[in-house]
Amino acid sequence: MVSARIYLEGGGDSKDGSRRCREGFRKLLERCGLSGRMPKLVASGSRSDAFDRFKAFHSYVSGTEYVALLIDSEGRVSDIQETWDHLRRTDGWQRPEGARNDQVLLMTTCMETWIVADQAALREHFGQGLRPNALPSPTNLESMSTGDIQNRLENATRGCAAPYTKGPRSYEVVGKLNPDTLESHLPSFGRARRILADRLSQ
Repeated sequence: MVSARIYLEGGGDSKDGSRRCREGFRKLLERCGLSGRMPKLVASGSRSDAFDRFKAFHSYVSGTEYVALLIDSEGRVSDIQETWDHLRRTDGWQRPEGARNDQVLLMTTCMETWIVADQAALREHFGQGLRPNALPSPTNLESMSTGDIQNRLENATRGCAAPYTKGPRSYEVVGKLNPDTLESHLPSFGRARRILADRLSQ
């Protein structure tokens, strides 16, 4: 089986934030059926730092290891299969030599898009204080702006004992998400899930 490493956007600058980031995504990937073939997860802080670390490792990784980048798309993606084209247009990032499109896994448009897609997980995590009517419809979530998604999530949890804030505790919700629910609403999540299932089974 191929070894694998994923550079994650998130975790901030603290050890606790990095640990929570890794733990949240690890639980989600386990729910995707990847237990026993889990990639090494590297919480890398900012989006650009994740890209830099990915580039550095990709430059000398052997062909027996799959290395990927899991980051926010920070905007609508015109073709979810052409991930490097998206990053070139939005960020000016150049595809590293030899890098493939299946090495970029986009959270379109941000991690919070994944979170609002699973309202059952939100009810479980936030309890009765959650205002479901303030959440966006799960239809066409990947076309919504990052700011709109985040504002609606914060507004929907404002009356909860611990309202949603971006930071270490946000990864607790990620670890509770149902991948089947996410895949039914989010094409980019479905793509990432299929790629990981395929690459980690080789």
